Amino acid sequence: MSEQPILLPYADPAFVANPFPFYRQLREEGPVRRAVIAGGLEAWLVTRYEDGLAALSDPRLSSDVHDASDPRLLQQLPATERESMLRTMLRADPPDHTRLRRLVSKAFTARRVAELRPRVQAITDGLLDAIVQQGHADLVADFALPLPVTVISELLGVPTTHRYDFQRWTDDMILRGPEPPDPAVVDGAWQQMRAYLTKLLEAKRANAEDDLLSALITARDEEQRLDEEELIAMAFLLLVAGYITTVNLIGGGIAALLAHPDQLQLLRDDPALLPDAIEEFLRYDGPVNPGIARFAREDVEIAGVRIPRGATVLVASALADRDPARFPDPDRLDITRRDNAHLAFGHGIHYCLGAPLARLEGQVAIGTALRRLPGLALAVPPDELRWRPGGLRGPERLPVTFTPSRPFPARPGGDGG
Repeated sequence: MSEQPILLPYADPAFVANPFPFYRQLREEGPVRRAVIAGGLEAWLVTRYEDGLAALSDPRLSSDVHDASDPRLLQQLPATERESMLRTMLRADPPDHTRLRRLVSKAFTARRVAELRPRVQAITDGLLDAIVQQGHADLVADFALPLPVTVISELLGVPTTHRYDFQRWTDDMILRGPEPPDPAVVDGAWQQMRAYLTKLLEAKRANAEDDLLSALITARDEEQRLDEEELIAMAFLLLVAGYITTVNLIGGGIAALLAHPDQLQLLRDDPALLPDAIEEFLRYDGPVNPGIARFAREDVEIAGVRIPRGATVLVASALADRDPARFPDPDRLDITRRDNAHLAFGHGIHYCLGAPLARLEGQVAIGTALRRLPGLALAVPPDELRWRPGGLRGPERLPVTFTPSRPFPARPGGDGG
């Protein structure tokens, strides 16, 4: 492919608000497209579903950034902590990936997640108790953000009082638009995050508790402990990944329903559709945008296109999940859709470990909000919603109105949140 790379127009508010017409054109023009993505980096976009599915299982495509030929990928990480940040299972290949994932996988099994449902429900009810009498709210700041932050913090054993710090540090480290991030800002955020996690892990080493971080400190896998850098990197990954996409799933899912009153009414009439609705929100407008990065270990051919060794390959799930060859009428939100094997959680060995927890939180949060916020509606015109640009997708704010009501009576034996 010899044409110049296409610039994804993150500076265009219309694209940020609704990138899907642009994505549809890219997919129709070819299965693999060179593009300039967030941070000014170049990548080869895999635009169609079957090609993306195959790419995510292709061992020639690595998750390790060290296999990338573009030095800017490493330069955009804080120089002093670069290797620490890359020592996570998200950026590891076997055998390291296998070892690291095994250490935490028991915490995210379907059975373990199901056991968390009462606590997730209690946190959800507590947050809504603080909202229902007002008649208005920002359902991102007041609901979609604190819910998953509280859940993952409790699971890991992290005090929830620092949740706004986590959000600020994470936002500073994430690519958000067409320009490269300020290295000083990224470095400062990581230093603060690392200092906090180091202190927290030291405290747990001295006084272990019944939480995942304490378990990781003493974990063995074939008599191999996590070393200190792996432990810090794992704590960072689980904390950030444990909430950031779920915030966007909850906020984006509610926004999608408010933009499609027929689907909102359908779900109100039949709450049993919630599991299918969550899958449809993930497919229709998922929290990762445009997709999942891999790096070519060698020259690779995808859909007849030769991709050179070292190139960044972006399996564009946001495009693939609207591929009409896989999903009938893909640009229509349909919460009754059944055959919905989307790529929002990835595929293969890196399939999202936290997917069961994200699904549970999405179901409980959205289902309870619809039940307890009658007359729910956007407080601003839809075109005034601001969406996160680049890398992750979801509304930055979700101002809504609803019919005020009284909070639930206090639940015996619990504080509700």
